[in-house]
Amino acid sequence: MDMEATVMELIINAGESRSLAMQALQAARKGVWQDVDRLMQDAADAAKRAHDVQTMLIGMDEGCGKVPVNLILVHAQDHIMTSMLARELIAELIEVQRQLQHRT
Repeated sequence: MDMEATVMELIINAGESRSLAMQALQAARKGVWQDVDRLMQDAADAAKRAHDVQTMLIGMDEGCGKVPVNLILVHAQDHIMTSMLARELIAELIEVQRQLQHRT
């Protein structure tokens, strides 16, 4: 397994997830709801890809320190956690937008 490529896959998928969620929020502000739902699903799919790689690494490590932890792996983990939090908050903001737009 190429650890550098694996870590980059984590970063890329986590970043894509966060970016797609931000695009969904922008679409919600414009009231383009069909784009919102598609973008949030795409964001969830990218997050799942990142999570699958993360789960693979955890399984390989077996809690025994078999996977070397370096700064880039920590950076990748930070991207995953940030994108997870962003998606959760963005989903809430989208619901606020939906309610506000349906009031008018």
